[in-house]
Amino acid sequence: MPTAHTRLIAGACLVFVTSLSGCSSHTFFAANKLEPFHFGDILRLHTFAGIFLSSQPKPDDFRQAQKAGIKTIVSLRLPGEVADFDEPALITELGMTYYNVGFDDFATLDEEVLDRARALLNRHNEKPILIHSASANRVGAIWLAYRAIDHHVPYDQALAEAKEVGLRSPAYEQVVRRYVQQQL
Repeated sequence: MPTAHTRLIAGACLVFVTSLSGCSSHTFFAANKLEPFHFGDILRLHTFAGIFLSSQPKPDDFRQAQKAGIKTIVSLRLPGEVADFDEPALITELGMTYYNVGFDDFATLDEEVLDRARALLNRHNEKPILIHSASANRVGAIWLAYRAIDHHVPYDQALAEAKEVGLRSPAYEQVVRRYVQQQL
């Protein structure tokens, strides 16, 4: 079985080959099925159509992501929540685009946060994109709204995907359920 490092190298090569052929680099990441993915030391990582959904990457994971063709990072953590390193500065230094759409509990997961996160996930020119939170719990909440509203996936299927990605909080699910009902 190939190691994570081998898969990363293969992915980077495919990105390079598709860019040489005139295709956009996100062609490699275009599978329209939610799948587990592995690179670096990221504990939870899934991919779907140019979107990577993850728990907190370490600095070396961001470096590997940049080399593999990731263009955009969206953090769902509050500014300053990552104490180990300056994530925005690192992302900027690596030449990737950084967005923060941070929230830390169900009270701060509001319509504005959900709208902003969904809008970023829908920006095809920003892909491949990596969206993360500490454990992927917050990522799962955003994924639930995105799949149910933007992809018209039945709510129960979107919820199952969100839990696979990392959603554990019943409070987040309740907030997103109300939001989805208002949007549809």
